[in-house]
Amino acid sequence: MSQIAVLITHRTKPGQRDAVRAIWHRHMAPAVQANDGHDAYFYCVDPAVPDVVCAFQVYRDAAASAAFLTTAAYRDYEHEVTPLLLGPPDVKQLVLVWSKASPSI
Repeated sequence: MSQIAVLITHRTKPGQRDAVRAIWHRHMAPAVQANDGHDAYFYCVDPAVPDVVCAFQVYRDAAASAAFLTTAAYRDYEHEVTPLLLGPPDVKQLVLVWSKASPSI
């Protein structure tokens, strides 16, 4: 088994990034925090691009990544956030070959 990294880019409808972020915090933050399959998770915004949200996730393996998508928290998040997005996210699944732990993050 090897770790899987996932890079997700959401494009929100104009002016909806803060609403998307609030929905993410309500559903995903607690679910990710409680999920042993997530080795790392970074939720990011670019101050220069107001209608984009990115998430970089590291799962212990591909099975953990797939399992998270079947959780009630993910389904609830997806149901609530979809009307605020321009379309499906861009998702890239990557094989993690090296990382440096950063205790300051």
